[in-house]
Amino acid sequence: MQQIASIEHMLAQMRAVAHSASGATRADTVHAPPDEGFAEALSRSLQRVSTQQNQAAAQARAFELGVPDVSLNDVMIDMQTAGLAFQATVQVRNRLVAAYQEIASMPV
Repeated sequence: MQQIASIEHMLAQMRAVAHSASGATRADTVHAPPDEGFAEALSRSLQRVSTQQNQAAAQARAFELGVPDVSLNDVMIDMQTAGLAFQATVQVRNRLVAAYQEIASMPV
């Protein structure tokens, strides 16, 4: 039961990172409807991380091509933010796999 709480805490942290990266404030956050399942929430979070990585990569390419409105500072911040979001996603996956393995090894 404690692992489920820690997984939910990690997902809440991922959501907070995603919202802060998008520039949203706590008042702007829209909570998931109560009928939304875990799979939908996880899928939506993975989609956000993927979008963030794609945007950071596109901005890096634009900087490499010499687009005048793209600064190195913005590129580095976006790349670091995308990297942190990916690392958080990997940690959630690791915790989910560990929880699954623990449940699977329980005697019936």
